[in-house]
Amino acid sequence: MSSLNFIGGEKGGVGKSVAARVLAQYFIDRGQPFTGFDTDRSHTSFTRFYADYASPVIVDSYEGLDLIAGAFEESADDAGQNSVIVDLAAQTAEPLARWIKDSDLLPLLADMGVSVNFWHLADAGKDSVDLLDRLTGTYGAGPSYIVVRNLGRGSDFSQLDNSTALENALALGGKVITLTQLHEASMRKIDRQNASFWAAINTRSGPDSLGMLERQRVKTWLRTTYATLDGLAL
Repeated sequence: MSSLNFIGGEKGGVGKSVAARVLAQYFIDRGQPFTGFDTDRSHTSFTRFYADYASPVIVDSYEGLDLIAGAFEESADDAGQNSVIVDLAAQTAEPLARWIKDSDLLPLLADMGVSVNFWHLADAGKDSVDLLDRLTGTYGAGPSYIVVRNLGRGSDFSQLDNSTALENALALGGKVITLTQLHEASMRKIDRQNASFWAAINTRSGPDSLGMLERQRVKTWLRTTYATLDGLAL
């Protein structure tokens, strides 16, 4: 089954682009074809790191968002299987919800055999809890909800874990996963290189190249993350 993965969380700084990048690398390493879309006009992080796979899209334009759904029509015409990753910028929930509702998108994709996954990147704050409640209240049953406890953005997730918002998400069949933190200095070097995780591991020259143990830590982090992603229906 193909999947449409909206990598969100609505607020800035919760790690949406990192999650999109690691999911992209996961699909690449697992041999799963995918198309990426980057809705962040100011940083375009997803496009910078995975330029061969992702392209920018304007989220407040139906014509722009239609390109996302169009990726599945193209793969169907080619008799192939394709998944889509959408790196959602902050404060894009409302235009996205209008487009999905006006296009009656969820039943259409279900008929096409495409599963829709809403990834909710969460930090340790109350805002993430409230935004999760808003997400499930908007779409209800049908899509899948993947709540990501991002340890790179906090360590005490008790507000989320004990919330009715998470309880409601789980009642709708949602999943909770934990994204461990990659060593901060290594991540900064990767970001300065504008490199994919694969390129960062395999580049051994240049001012921001990773040292032997840094490369090993990135490999270990990817293995841990991949083991988590293997447990999801992607």
